[in-house]
Amino acid sequence: MSDAVQPAPPEEGLVAMRAQVYKDPRPKEYFDRFHERARTRPPDLVYEVVRVGTSVYAWLGFRARAIAPEHVPSSGPVILAPNHFSFMDHFFLGAAVRRKVRFMAKSQLFKPPMQFVFSHGGVFPVRRGYRDEEAFITAGSILERGGVVAMYCEGGRSRTGRLRERARPGIGRLALESGAPVVPVAIHGSSRVRNWKRLQFPRVTVQYGEPFAFERDPEPHRDHQQAVADAIFAEIRALYGRLDAATEGGAPAVSPPARS
Repeated sequence: MSDAVQPAPPEEGLVAMRAQVYKDPRPKEYFDRFHERARTRPPDLVYEVVRVGTSVYAWLGFRARAIAPEHVPSSGPVILAPNHFSFMDHFFLGAAVRRKVRFMAKSQLFKPPMQFVFSHGGVFPVRRGYRDEEAFITAGSILERGGVVAMYCEGGRSRTGRLRERARPGIGRLALESGAPVVPVAIHGSSRVRNWKRLQFPRVTVQYGEPFAFERDPEPHRDHQQAVADAIFAEIRALYGRLDAATEGGAPAVSPPARS
């Protein structure tokens, strides 16, 4: 028998996700305009329109509730670091946060007509499978201007309904190069959002942890990046574990969405 570690099977009852194309064949130059916009212009009215619509859907359809959104600083640079199960995680994450959250999203999503919505909504692309320096330059420039960047610790979505075994080093790199505070976020219940076609709408809870920061390192080596990523992911695991335990014994305590 092979000694290779096999991926964990998906949770029972989950709708299968479509196979993903990991590498985008389009050249780097195709995405330069999206990075330029994200570096020089804030999200416009498109962000608010999408946020309102998706927040209503999240609150009514999935009974999404937030715990401690006040942990997100009201000003200055911030990195939001959530786990990732669903395409709806962007909207669950931002629903209770009144600051405009800038998301790093896989480049495959940047196709007409949605690339207009993403770009004007402040989203910027990352070319997975490549050493995409442009994505880090864009994220860093947003943080330098005092903005909020969301970056998933696990990279892509977990396809099993469980947290992945380990974080990707990218979140550690961004935290070290910027020195910005990191807010760990646990999104619980969103692994079953894709069951909506079965008319199954799970309750989703989002818990924001207390912010913390690492000493700035402009050129962190790979091991340092991974160590910081693992430390951030450990905080997410702790938050998620508490939500999981609370959900088994009843609905977790929640706070209403933050007011503007």
